[in-house]
Amino acid sequence: MSWSAVLPAAGAGRVADVWRDRLSLLLESTGEGIFGIDLAGCCVFVNRSAAQQLGWPPEQVLGRNMHALIHHTHPGGAHYPEEQCPIFNAFRQGLPCRVDGEVLWRADGSAFPAEYSSYPILENGEVCGAVVTFVDISERKQAEELLRRTNDALETRVAERTAELSTALAQLRELANHLETVRETERKRIAREVHDELGSLLVALKMDVDWLGKRLAPMAARPELLCKCHGMGRLIDTAVDNVGRIITDLRPSILDHQGLWAALEWQAQEFIEAAELPSDLQLHVAGGVAPPEGGVAIAVFRIFQEILSNIARHAQATRVQIRITVDDPPEPVLYLDVRDDGIGAPPEALADARSYGVLGMRERAAHFGGRLVIDSAPGLGTRVRLVMPLSVQEAAP
Repeated sequence: MSWSAVLPAAGAGRVADVWRDRLSLLLESTGEGIFGIDLAGCCVFVNRSAAQQLGWPPEQVLGRNMHALIHHTHPGGAHYPEEQCPIFNAFRQGLPCRVDGEVLWRADGSAFPAEYSSYPILENGEVCGAVVTFVDISERKQAEELLRRTNDALETRVAERTAELSTALAQLRELANHLETVRETERKRIAREVHDELGSLLVALKMDVDWLGKRLAPMAARPELLCKCHGMGRLIDTAVDNVGRIITDLRPSILDHQGLWAALEWQAQEFIEAAELPSDLQLHVAGGVAPPEGGVAIAVFRIFQEILSNIARHAQATRVQIRITVDDPPEPVLYLDVRDDGIGAPPEALADARSYGVLGMRERAAHFGGRLVIDSAPGLGTRVRLVMPLSVQEAAP
């Protein structure tokens, strides 16, 4: 129902005037710039905020082409064709738009970043123009730029710190590898000296005791002396066995004389016999792959020793499975896979910084480009996998 149906014509005119006054007050009181354009793109109304932001008196804006007046140039200085203007597309194509990545131009020739919206004006179902609202977003853009520069500076700093930490980690790994090399060299020297010096002395002592026993055998009157000689002989035999074990623990000679493959198989057999566990051992080396030497061989062997030692001391396993596989040349890779059905361990225990055995194995592997993965859970056993590239070899220390 229209107003004219319930009010006299004069009354309807007064109501329309009141609403026009209220609309004018609303347009003048808002902080956003608002203007309207006709189908030619010329301004038909503009509020005070729009005129102030654009630097034009309202009477000099009315009737002017608004694109040519305030939207004629891109932020970079290139000409902005009118047919590409989103504001004009609002009535030409009937498409509303909202844009915040462009600038509007003031009367003094300066520009400011603006967020604007353009909506078509409909009358009797036909487009007769568009209404545009805009706001100066200079402060927002400045804040965004400050935030971007801050983020860039932070990312640069983080990258610098990451590079510094990476360098420090590489240096620590180099130092750890150097210390391991020195330690292995010292172990080798001590093992050799124990074998040459102490081993020779024990053998000589054994020969002397045997000689003395032979001389005492005819003397039936002093059987206690013969028993003492036999006892000393047994002690010397035990000492020889212990010296051999210590030498092997320090530096297994098989590693130097027969290479890594034989050393790994020997160590696995030694573990199986000592642990007395049902075990499955498989060793497959592709033809043409020579055993690595130097630091790589020592790292793989010591990691294997640590894995087996952990099973013997902690796992409480009833079965162990060992797989050792070496890929074909020219870029061979060693895969070491050891599984047990023991009590397992929670992931946080394996990730603990105080788990020095696990940390040491991982660092040994990482220094030579390898990777150690441990999968374990309470009651589900443990699986340790080592992947070690063998294409790059180090000289023996």
